Amino acid sequence: MSITQFRTDGLAALNPKRILCCQLRQIGDVLLLTPSLQMLRKRFPDADIDVFTEKKCVPVLENNPNIHHIWALERDQSVLDCLRFYRKVGTGGGQGRYDMIIDFQQLPRIRWVLAFSNAPVKLSYTPPWYNRLVYTHWAPVSGPYAAKCKAGVLMNAFGLPWENEPPRLYLTASEREGARAELAAWGLGPGQTLITVDPTHRRITRQWPARHYGKLLALAAERRPDLCFLMLYGPGELDIAAKVRTLALAAGLPPERLILPPRLTSLREMAAMQAEAALHLGNCSSPRHFAVAVGTKSLTVRGSTSNAWTFPGPGHEDIALGLPCQPCGKDTCSLGCKCLEDFAPEAVLPRLLALLEE
Repeated sequence: MSITQFRTDGLAALNPKRILCCQLRQIGDVLLLTPSLQMLRKRFPDADIDVFTEKKCVPVLENNPNIHHIWALERDQSVLDCLRFYRKVGTGGGQGRYDMIIDFQQLPRIRWVLAFSNAPVKLSYTPPWYNRLVYTHWAPVSGPYAAKCKAGVLMNAFGLPWENEPPRLYLTASEREGARAELAAWGLGPGQTLITVDPTHRRITRQWPARHYGKLLALAAERRPDLCFLMLYGPGELDIAAKVRTLALAAGLPPERLILPPRLTSLREMAAMQAEAALHLGNCSSPRHFAVAVGTKSLTVRGSTSNAWTFPGPGHEDIALGLPCQPCGKDTCSLGCKCLEDFAPEAVLPRLLALLEE
């Protein structure tokens, strides 16, 4: 059953005082919401803009001047407690109803919030026919860049231009100072050029092999004696980062030029350290978006994903082997992920060095 792409009647004259934006997960996707928040702030400068997201994603939105309030969902609550929370969010938390709720994800938990709300405008991207009663208005997405795709709802609903606004994470001065002090304590010396490295991913089709990372770091350090590498890792990922370190040292990288943090850093600590780097190198995962958000160049080794996740601006690139099957978008591969296994570090090295020099 087909459904029209647009239902935007009456939105041109809308002047909302309270807006709720809904994007629960993942961390990188929530960060990619921030250009849309900036667009809303420019279009409705006097409105209070709230965000409904999962608790784990809150750090990427903290200190954002475009956000009035963050509703943080704790998923480990009982069903009854969750329903109470959805009702509280949907009804405005005692501050009066929302004039507009924008659903950027169309998940069941968001639909519960919409069900409890009497907001006159419930806007989303074009829904499937079986969900169209949930929304009062909808508009198609735009692309190909993922943040632009998300913002397409606003572009097409309100006629707003896409100004290639990057995602942004707003760090405090104390967070930046703390990152510099921590890096110095871990061994980053004066005059060294920092590169952050994210060798992890939960999907094997998006994780460049550890041996390739190890070899690339050793090759880059041989060409650039000033380079120092900081390994990034999240919960349960220390073993991958440690493996890359072992392989890099075996390939000839001096140990003092690779930092493996002795503890797990928070998301904002990681972002502050990336802000001190000249380049971020990694897989197609959230740290690449953090690099864009703090103004650091990025180079992504791409496997099954498309280049729609690459910010279309100078200093941000992805590199792929270019097999006919790329991008497949799959989480598993019957060919053994040849697009990553056969992608030699020697092919990535020139692009990494060129980005550093540009």
